[in-house]
Amino acid sequence: MAKPVFDRVALENATALVHSQMPPTPQYAWPTLSNRLGATVWVKHENHTPTGAFKIRGGITFIDWLRRTHPEARGIVTATRGNHGQSQARAARAAGLRAKIFVPHGNSVEKNAAMRAFGAELVEVGADFDAAREAAGRAAAEEDLFMVPPFHEELMRGVATYAFELFTVKPDLDTVYVPIGCGSGICGVITARDALGLGTRVVGVVSEHAQTAKLSVERGTLTPTESAATFADGMAVRVPVKAAYDIYATGAERIVTVSDDAVAEAIRVYFQDTHNLAEGAGAAPLAALMQERARMQGKEVGVILCGGNIDTDWMRTVLSGGTPRV
Repeated sequence: MAKPVFDRVALENATALVHSQMPPTPQYAWPTLSNRLGATVWVKHENHTPTGAFKIRGGITFIDWLRRTHPEARGIVTATRGNHGQSQARAARAAGLRAKIFVPHGNSVEKNAAMRAFGAELVEVGADFDAAREAAGRAAAEEDLFMVPPFHEELMRGVATYAFELFTVKPDLDTVYVPIGCGSGICGVITARDALGLGTRVVGVVSEHAQTAKLSVERGTLTPTESAATFADGMAVRVPVKAAYDIYATGAERIVTVSDDAVAEAIRVYFQDTHNLAEGAGAAPLAALMQERARMQGKEVGVILCGGNIDTDWMRTVLSGGTPRV
């Protein structure tokens, strides 16, 4: 097992900080899901946070770190598809900082509205997340704003607190399925598992239309893709992040792909079996478990429902039996 990036004390401290602003999220073993899949399925409900997604945790720890280590900072700038942007805007504005957030054209209307409600100055630019990330980098230099990268140790330390909560309650999980975008979620799970000395297998999940993480691990080198056109926007990343790759390339047992149709079906299953909303990336772990149900028979399995911020029009399409197209 690799040396933990953060030890247990560091994660306990991060958890205390996060819990000063929000309660821990629940993890439920829904019998309807378990009966459907033939395994005991524990859902970590990160859709129950104050922003509806796990990213809020990294916002709390990152802005706390920024205020302590860079007190001269007047504001932050970052790129997002929505959940990271909500977390950064919320934490930055609470700290009295400016928050400029770049999103690609065609981004989720409702996530955009939520970011503005949290106080973000929202700028739409480029065709995808990676183009928005480049624009954010330019704005950091031009406007003297602190660039919040898509992956950073302090973001990951905060995100790892959801896994710390899960593993503290359920240290005996055989496998946990986690979606991969830029990588803070899966790296947080790996970090918490290793800090607690557990043997849980971690399976990363990517969209078949956004396979940069999977291809990079298979080829042993960072492998960008030409596009990332999936309605599971939390996984719609073309360019891998090396610092995250260095963790999940060795810490994950494997990385699997899921189709948009499979993700849409998993959203329907979540709604039917638990009456919870799941956005595309949030449903991807369940989609992967559904694909691997034969492999997981009789086991205790965790799935990370990392967010529930799905636009109304997309949810309407999904509930009518369709799959949103981008």
